[in-house]
Amino acid sequence: MEKKKVVIALGGNALGKDVEEQKEAVAKTAKVIVDLAQQGLDIIVTHGNGPQVGMIQNAMDNLVVTHENYKQVPLPTSVAMSQGYIGYDLQNAIRTELLNRGIYKTVSTIITQVKVDPFDRAFNNPTKVIGRYMTKEEAEAEEAKGNYVVEEEKGYRRIIAAPKPMDIYEIDAVRALLDAGQVVIAAGGGGIPVLEQRTVLKGASAIIEKDYVAARLAELIDADTLLFLTEGDKLVINADNDNRKEFDTVKADELKQYVNKNNLGEITTLPKVDAAVGFVLAGEGRKAVIANLEKAKEALAGKTGTTII
Repeated sequence: MEKKKVVIALGGNALGKDVEEQKEAVAKTAKVIVDLAQQGLDIIVTHGNGPQVGMIQNAMDNLVVTHENYKQVPLPTSVAMSQGYIGYDLQNAIRTELLNRGIYKTVSTIITQVKVDPFDRAFNNPTKVIGRYMTKEEAEAEEAKGNYVVEEEKGYRRIIAAPKPMDIYEIDAVRALLDAGQVVIAAGGGGIPVLEQRTVLKGASAIIEKDYVAARLAELIDADTLLFLTEGDKLVINADNDNRKEFDTVKADELKQYVNKNNLGEITTLPKVDAAVGFVLAGEGRKAVIANLEKAKEALAGKTGTTII
């Protein structure tokens, strides 16, 4: 009998915000992942990288300011760095937890490139603020290069697009590692956004929402379950008013109505729900689960969290 495939999408609470926090956080996260692996599931892990890629990009930008011989590091390179650094901590923590339980299974991290459409409307409407604060002169120089800049209270910062993922170039490697019985970490931080130019993949100055990439990854490997692990226990909408509603088990078609009405939190809730609904509706027998990180095992069994069918 073919084992069930589960894509686990980790929220920021699973990783921490800096180097030391991350090491402590992934040790706890690894226990959750191995709990699920012990159920005989094929596990694919993906994750965010907001604090990490911001830290890397800021460090690189400041290096350019203080050392005139250094050139600016492109954002896709910083995303690649974050994939390697987060993957390093995650795979070692998962490996340790597996061995502590007497399980001999390899864990691998794949530096993952994700295809985006150069004509995606997101490139004309950037929404993601990133990087260090700049002076007015530096901001004007960025705009002269064709980049978008936004003014905030402390100064100016770059603002970039968040296009939708189209394809994952390393998907065959993910499948091969799964077939070999490995735990796979892939598409970290939404993947490295790239534009296809004949035989060349060119990094795009953009960030892809990790939730959409998790859903695309799950579709491409024909996963049975897409599991979003967050700080909250369940999906809640209108949490701050009298129309508050939380969901236990809900049909994807019902949730789609909330997506279409644009009454979900655009930064956190909307991408997660939209991605979950798209994944479930794209194939038969699929489900998506949104649950607290520490209750992943119970959520997968339908005892807590929100299950979308």
